[in-house]
Order: sequence, then structure tokens, then C-alpha cells
Amino acid sequence: MKLIVTVVERITSEAHINIPDGLNESAIKQYITDRYNTGEILTDLNIFQVDFESISARIIHKLQQSQ
Repeated sequence: MKLIVTVVERITSEAHINIPDGLNESAIKQYITDRYNTGEILTDLNIFQVDFESISARIIHKLQQSQ
């Protein structure tokens, strides 16, 4: 018997970054988005928390070949 198990988790990552002083809220959001989109922030992201959402299993029956 074979099973396919699917686990759904919500992963929260956290990065501590330095941003330029004097930016307004919109500019801060843009600064962070730009860093994320270019991949610069990805190396700083660490898994902070993992929340279990669900688990399911599906049974795959082996088909016997006729001889």
C-alpha cells in the first residue's frame, strides 16, 4: 500500500534589516518590497514560527498486472 501525505504549514519568517532614516510609511513599504523582490532580503530571513494547518493522507492502491 502506498500513501500520499500532504502537510500544510504556515511559516513565519523574520529578518532584521537597517533602513535609511527619514522615510515615510509608503517609502518604507517600497524599500522593503524592493529588497525582497531583488532577493537581497532573502538571505536575512530566518524561520521564526511554523504553525501546523492540516494533514491529510490519500491511499494509492497498487494495481496488479495480469500475467
